[in-house]
Amino acid sequence: MTASPGLDAADPAGPELLRSVFRRHAAGVAVITAQGARPVGFTATSLTSVAATPPLVSFGVGTGSSSWPVLAEAEHVGVHILGEHQRELAATFARSGAERFGAATGWRAGPHGVPLLEDVLAWMVCRVVARVPAGDHRLVLAEAVAGDPTGTGRPLLYHQGRFNGLRD
Repeated sequence: MTASPGLDAADPAGPELLRSVFRRHAAGVAVITAQGARPVGFTATSLTSVAATPPLVSFGVGTGSSSWPVLAEAEHVGVHILGEHQRELAATFARSGAERFGAATGWRAGPHGVPLLEDVLAWMVCRVVARVPAGDHRLVLAEAVAGDPTGTGRPLLYHQGRFNGLRD
């Protein structure tokens, strides 16, 4: 019996293996926002529903990201589910050094002062309940306290390094 290519139990998997495998995993696209001295935000494909009671979500954030210092202290965050019409918005919030809350980004202050993006499929404001160390990231657990699921359109997906629309 021969081993499958790339599989060797003696060698630990590295970051490139993880990236390569997850490029094949289609994920929904969200933007996470928070308010500090200035608004911050980033594109996340790691958003997960954790529990219905209480209503908990989780997402990962790199501790080296420009958003982390604000997220490390924020009591509340905004979670936005993007539509397929928002590829450029997703790219803006994913790009390092981009002016994420510039004139091209429609947003307003929402509950608890959290920046809320306009024209999304759905949004929630969540109270941060935990920040769990996970390598060079933190896994943030947050409880939904407000939201609106009534946006229209189809979801934006991330697959093979590109933003895509959902196809039937």
